[in-house]
Amino acid sequence: MFLNHGSFGAVPCVVQAAYEGLQREMERNPVAWLQRRAPQLMADARAHLGSFLNVSADDVVFFPNPTTAVNMVARNIRLEPGDEVLTTDHEYGAMYRTWRKLCAEAGATYVRAAIPTPVTTAEAFVEQVWSAVTPRTRVLFLDHLTSATALIFPVVELCRRARAAGIVSIVDGAHVPGHIPLDLSQIGCDVYTGALHKWVCAPKGCSFLYARPEAQAWLDPLVISWGWESDHPTDSQFVDYHEWQGTRDLSPYLAVSAALDFCAAHDWPSVQAEGHRLALLTRARVNELTGMESISPDSAEWIGQLASIRLPGHVDTVALKARLLDEFRIEVPLPEWNDQKFIRVSFTAHNTEADSDALVAALHQLLHFV
Repeated sequence: MFLNHGSFGAVPCVVQAAYEGLQREMERNPVAWLQRRAPQLMADARAHLGSFLNVSADDVVFFPNPTTAVNMVARNIRLEPGDEVLTTDHEYGAMYRTWRKLCAEAGATYVRAAIPTPVTTAEAFVEQVWSAVTPRTRVLFLDHLTSATALIFPVVELCRRARAAGIVSIVDGAHVPGHIPLDLSQIGCDVYTGALHKWVCAPKGCSFLYARPEAQAWLDPLVISWGWESDHPTDSQFVDYHEWQGTRDLSPYLAVSAALDFCAAHDWPSVQAEGHRLALLTRARVNELTGMESISPDSAEWIGQLASIRLPGHVDTVALKARLLDEFRIEVPLPEWNDQKFIRVSFTAHNTEADSDALVAALHQLLHFV
């Protein structure tokens, strides 16, 4: 039983077939495919993705994962001594390491605004983060939907304030596309990245980076290749710089169209609503079992199809994860955050209430022994 869609999505058979078909087509004549056919296919895939995100196709480029995308952006900030990068204490571990390293190299300061749980209101969250802004704040980096705590953060107002204050706003939306509604034209950030191999169900290694046109000029690519000073420039220097980075398998990016079509054909808003219901139901049932308190209100403002549920402090999460998999065939992550222990459940199209039943029954048996 798979309750870890938040880490890696399950690729539908029709999407996998499209993905493998693209690979076979490439292998029949790699030169013709990569040099002559792939550019138009990539343009078509970006157009499909841009429509899904409600932005121009020329304002999005594909990346293998949000970590790579954020590293490209972060290295282009060119931090200086005394600068501050403001984030929260909920962000993803890879991003924590990225910003900490770059700040240390530049003599900048990495500021993590503490967001205690349970969270209460969007207004309180915004004020808590903004209270950490100083005249030295250069960058505001926010998770849109956190990994360990599975909380949806209200980023729009903070991005608006950052823009007014001349602060670069970067939003990590790794978990957002296909999970909760996303309209990038309404977010207002300078840069946004999201994974497509999670809730959109595209093949692994398929993500995107969006940059508003005013921000694109300072985003140099991590890898300088033929798109730099291109012999055949397109209408978008941003795309030229970042799309071609030497020989690589483009099939995951091109298969995103099949994944988006699959979501559209299967009434994804209904899938999201049912996943949200099951996440809240499971959280309530586990809380009843453990006596623990939820870390957010029962609201779509804070919770989507993903929920991190508190576990008692005495629980050995390593042993519990192993026994859930070995004895009950349940794949589910058990993250730890700020000295708190959680079990994080994901519900999407392939899950039913029977999965919630099975998890709660297994926890009823195991929590006394780990």
